[in-house]
Amino acid sequence: MQSTRNKLIEILSETSRKNDYISGQLLSEKLGISRSAIWKHMNELKKDGYIIEGVSRKGYKIISFPNKLSENTIKWGLETNWLGHHIIHKESVLSTQKLAHIAALEGAEHGTIVIADEQTSGKGRADRSFHSKKNEGIWMSLILRPDILPYEAPQITLLTATILAQVLDEYKDITPQIKWPNDILINGKKVAGILTEMQAEQDKVLYIVIGIGLNVNQSLKSFPEELQSKVTSLSIETGTILNMTDLIQGIIKSFEEKFDLYLEQGFPHIKTTWEKYGFKINELLEITTSQETWQGKFLGIAEDGALLAERNQGEIERVYSAEISWF
Repeated sequence: MQSTRNKLIEILSETSRKNDYISGQLLSEKLGISRSAIWKHMNELKKDGYIIEGVSRKGYKIISFPNKLSENTIKWGLETNWLGHHIIHKESVLSTQKLAHIAALEGAEHGTIVIADEQTSGKGRADRSFHSKKNEGIWMSLILRPDILPYEAPQITLLTATILAQVLDEYKDITPQIKWPNDILINGKKVAGILTEMQAEQDKVLYIVIGIGLNVNQSLKSFPEELQSKVTSLSIETGTILNMTDLIQGIIKSFEEKFDLYLEQGFPHIKTTWEKYGFKINELLEITTSQETWQGKFLGIAEDGALLAERNQGEIERVYSAEISWF
């Protein structure tokens, strides 16, 4: 169900497309709210970056739309069934992942999105820091409450990786690959990371938080010198500045569609898609677990999402958690 704010934006947008104005009185009648309430909504839209012209005896018209993130700009035109109906947007946070856990514990609904312009203490896998500068990337966490068993939760990481890969694959000059289990690469350099965390009972998932960090509009000098040979951004790869809101909406829409399909059909089709984008499949890798370090041939992923590797003696092993390096 559309909010009053989104209905207002829709009416103003349609009026502006006709290069026309709409009176405050007519807006009041269409939305069923007072003229005073209309004025308050207009001021909130202006804070979000909408430039709205008001002309005496004519009414209102949107002159330009914002190119900055807010709950309103992300929701406008989103058209999803359940994902992103509730959005928590902050200009700066320590970590969207931490904020999402707090929101989930306080009862945030399935499909709630936490997103920030900047993370000052971005969190990656194994408690690594994630470089998250203001207005240069997508830093968001999704709160999910799926009816799956706890042992199936790692599949959500792999599902999310395929979603990001497919969205990025639509951009010219970008050929994404997935490095097991949670990184998206372009030309061998990291462009995105995924962090999946869960609260669960023995046989029930209470909630899952999927953290997504995607480098979008950084230049190479945006990154610390020690990372410049290892990371990239969509802007670096395409030579253009991308519209952040459009990209976020594309990810959200695709996630809802693919997640619903996963719940309906299970993991097999995710496995097929993942292996299409899999980085260094059929090549030699080094696997370091808490017990040992060994070398093997990367064969792909198993039905449950584990990495499949063949040891030198031909034995095939499933790896669920490890540090992976390639030769």
